[in-house]
Amino acid sequence: MESISGEPPTNQFLLILTIIKTTLTTADIATALVCGIIIILFIAASAIISSSENAFFSLTKLQVEELTDGQSRVAKTSEYLLSYPKKLLATILIANTFVNIAIVMVSSFMFDVLFDFGSNHVIGLILELTLITFTLVLLGEVMPKIYASQNNIKVSKFIAVPMYSLNKLFTPFVYLLIKSTSVIDKRITKKGHVLSVDELSHAIDITSTEEETSQQEKTILKSIVNFGNINVKQIMRQRPDLSAVDATIDFKELLHKINDWGYSRVPVYRDNLDNIIGVLYIKDLLPHINKDDNFNWLSLIRKPYFVPESKKIDDLLKDFQLKRVHVAIVVDEFGGTSGMATMEDILEEIFGEINDEFDEDEISHSRINETTYVFEAKMLINDLCRFMEIDPDTFEEVRNEADTVGGMLLELSGDLPSLGDKIEYKDFTFIVEAADKRKVKRVKVIVNKLKEEAE
Repeated sequence: MESISGEPPTNQFLLILTIIKTTLTTADIATALVCGIIIILFIAASAIISSSENAFFSLTKLQVEELTDGQSRVAKTSEYLLSYPKKLLATILIANTFVNIAIVMVSSFMFDVLFDFGSNHVIGLILELTLITFTLVLLGEVMPKIYASQNNIKVSKFIAVPMYSLNKLFTPFVYLLIKSTSVIDKRITKKGHVLSVDELSHAIDITSTEEETSQQEKTILKSIVNFGNINVKQIMRQRPDLSAVDATIDFKELLHKINDWGYSRVPVYRDNLDNIIGVLYIKDLLPHINKDDNFNWLSLIRKPYFVPESKKIDDLLKDFQLKRVHVAIVVDEFGGTSGMATMEDILEEIFGEINDEFDEDEISHSRINETTYVFEAKMLINDLCRFMEIDPDTFEEVRNEADTVGGMLLELSGDLPSLGDKIEYKDFTFIVEAADKRKVKRVKVIVNKLKEEAE
């Protein structure tokens, strides 16, 4: 029976036998044996180095703390290596490359000693590459990494000190590799596509079907997307609506005001609101509730935390968490008090209005029908957009520095609107329902596009 090529299989075996040297001297055997031992040692080194990559980079936070805890040499070297992950990875790659090159060179020399390929150089090359690649991949990569993933702490402790030594040995190479890759990273980053807020919002719309995601969930997702673009001025309680106490009032009057307002934290000022000297936490007053009118309640106020109007609310949230405060006094560019922002104000930007059992049912907005709404003029534009379920940037072109509905109407009209005035903007009609000589109090908003569709 012949093979597919028509050549008897025995000829193929005979071809392999012809490339093996039959006249090996004692020196050749000794050389091949030494080369074999060196290859085994290098494969072991490759396996250890390869396993270190999986071991170090698969450690959890708790495992890192366990590994770096103490003053032992292993703990210190592990802490150093994990503090510079790019250096660690560069050291592993460089060391593994050197070891693999050494394996190829030694194995090639051993093949020349044991085999005589003659004119069959292609067969020799294929045989050599196949054996070396298979051995390196199986014994130097796959098996060590599987073991390291299951025993990452054990392997990390074993390799930490040798890897630290290799890091110092290959310092010039490590430096060159990190610098060259950082240049590539910068070029790739510049060419990368950065999704805009509008694109993310659109993605939420097209991927969230009514069956899978409710309107409320979709609104929350969009709020999270826009979270980093909102500044403190857009969510704060405006200065005219601030409930603050004068530092000169007596204790009895203070308790009366606090009881009327029902707030848990109250700003304290001296002379005027531009000079906030602290924030009074009502819980700090509870142990002193029965003190007389001469009680020095100013000793209880806490240091105020001031933030500029332009500060982003995601940064403010981080500051609240770091400083463990829930109230920030917002100041303008001249240092005057613009308003106050709280943790609740920030959370409401994501989850909507949050009311507790102490909040009064103050109606600042209402929906008359599908096309008509009524808002208090002091309502923030962001809150208006959220209540009407429209894009927060709808009025961005005309609002300028205005944050409230009333302020935006002043920008649109160029003058103080009077009772009954109508102001048109895009698909919206604003009708002033209540106003005095100083300000607009209540506004009706009609969505004309929806009105036409309804008709």
